[in-house]
Amino acid sequence: MPSPYQILEIDRAASEDAIHRAYRRRVKEAHPDQGGSAAEFQAVQSAYEALLSQCREDGDEQARSDQSVAHVTVEYLDYDVLDDHGWDLDDEDLFSKAAGADLGGAEHGTFSVTSERTLLESAEATGHEWPYSCRGGACANCAVAVLRGELSQPVNHILPADAIDRGIRLSCVGEPITDELTVVYNVKHLPSIADLRLPPRPADSRGID
Repeated sequence: MPSPYQILEIDRAASEDAIHRAYRRRVKEAHPDQGGSAAEFQAVQSAYEALLSQCREDGDEQARSDQSVAHVTVEYLDYDVLDDHGWDLDDEDLFSKAAGADLGGAEHGTFSVTSERTLLESAEATGHEWPYSCRGGACANCAVAVLRGELSQPVNHILPADAIDRGIRLSCVGEPITDELTVVYNVKHLPSIADLRLPPRPADSRGID
């Protein structure tokens, strides 16, 4: 069986940046819409996640010894809650209403993360299960709406300009770049991006339509 390094076509000494670049190249090549197959696409995703996990473990050890790492406070809200309560994404009082609605921890809350992780990885590290599929900026499954603060968008193969202008970002590649971040996650069904989703990963129960 090919190793993750062979699947991504990189050297074992490759840096995390090199892993990201290789994944972005290989995931497009393996995508069923680009002449690849579902099996090849999943193998590329699995290889990327395995190597990224190892890099993150190595990075966490370094971060524990580096007291200068910045921390970011993220306040989040599940988009599904808006329909249940008749709320609107553009409501300036949205999070005030959420705070007073006695929602569960999966629906609304805060967590503190280190700024060198992507938002999706940070959510997962604190026990949350947010939707995702490709983890490479090639689909809208992991999209969030940023209402306050800034989330970087170093990779975007999919989001249209109008979605970006509205504050839509991809949590799988975006890293918080402000001390505080307020987001609505699980917005993959918004009309402007609903057609840009991929089938969810088998283990991603939140991604099932």
